[in-house]
Amino acid sequence: MSASSDHANSVFATVVQAPEDPILGVTVAYNKDPSPDKLNLGVGAYRTEEGKPLVLNVVRKAEQLLVNDPSRVKEYLPITGLADFNKLSAKLIFGADSLAIQENRVTTVQCLSGTGALRVGAEFLARHYHERTIYIPQPTWGNHPKVFTSAGLSVKTYRYYSPNTRGLDFQGLLEDLGSAPAGAIVLLHACAHNPTGVDPTSDQWEQIRQLMRSKGLLPFFDSAYQGFASGSLDADAASVRMFVADGGECLAAQSYAKNMGLYGERVGALSIVCKTAEVASRVESQLKLVIRPMYSNPPIHGASIVATVLKDRDLYNEWTVELKAMADRIISMRKQLFDALQARGTPGDWSHILKQIGMFTFTGLNANQVAFMTKEYHIYMTSDGRISMAGLSSRTVPNLTEAIHAAVSSVA
Repeated sequence: MSASSDHANSVFATVVQAPEDPILGVTVAYNKDPSPDKLNLGVGAYRTEEGKPLVLNVVRKAEQLLVNDPSRVKEYLPITGLADFNKLSAKLIFGADSLAIQENRVTTVQCLSGTGALRVGAEFLARHYHERTIYIPQPTWGNHPKVFTSAGLSVKTYRYYSPNTRGLDFQGLLEDLGSAPAGAIVLLHACAHNPTGVDPTSDQWEQIRQLMRSKGLLPFFDSAYQGFASGSLDADAASVRMFVADGGECLAAQSYAKNMGLYGERVGALSIVCKTAEVASRVESQLKLVIRPMYSNPPIHGASIVATVLKDRDLYNEWTVELKAMADRIISMRKQLFDALQARGTPGDWSHILKQIGMFTFTGLNANQVAFMTKEYHIYMTSDGRISMAGLSSRTVPNLTEAIHAAVSSVA
């Protein structure tokens, strides 16, 4: 039988080839490139100065403790996950002295990293919240619109980034949220906005909070980089804590992929801050009904690593040191790239590289310039010009500088 008749007889013959994920597709293209000089700046994972993935020492220690504990078993977790992990995750993001936690107004469930937490939160809102529209920043992480749409929410955008200033379009943001319908859900990046690396100032956050509370807009925080952006766990959670301190309700999705390097363990949490303990209890009962038919209950290993680190003072302190070292290396890469572009006399103002924060820099390069850099210099990044600063090293800064210089000098 010929291949074509095989194809014709398939019950899936009408299935069309789907496009590559725009972010993960960068790595696919990179892997196919035989050039020894190739550089992948698309990957959203930390790399050492040598370009290698990093497993934190504190994670290795925690895993060793878990392996050596003869009482550990592989039984199913409850639907809501590991209790210690949930309690410690809420404390990490809301603060040890959070009134909401003390009053039992927070319900936290373990999820499959940040993506899973967003999806569980979105499914819950689609079923139980009166407004089914969520406003997300323009631009935002490519997976956000897909997660919310798949969960049954209607997605709209609010202005966030200004290509002219390569900074925050604060006026546009206020106007768009100001004209959103009362009660709409608003996605907020807690810190280190992905993909732009542009965050509101503390004063701007306060204005956003006042506007949202006055209109009854519901905040849904995505916290993927706590401690990884500035090197301070508390500073990177300040925006979330500001909203929780006013007594209002909100949702927060947490991920330990970046800040504990647990990418493949898929460790995350969803917390919902409610008005009363009784409401929080009812919300948790409904979250279980979302999770049960989705994946039944979450995996145990990654959450056990996080709980082990967070509840041991020595391990926790060691983690904060390692976390700061990762954040500092990224900040140092920003400075090295900026200095190199300045020294090369590359046309344009590149100060945004220093002003932006976190793993990513929104370079301002356009799709044509990105394509040119890939073809001529074997440098890979997403077509919107977002680069991962963690993928850079002192060794690769000169080549990237040369590529950017050539791209902005010769490609419109």
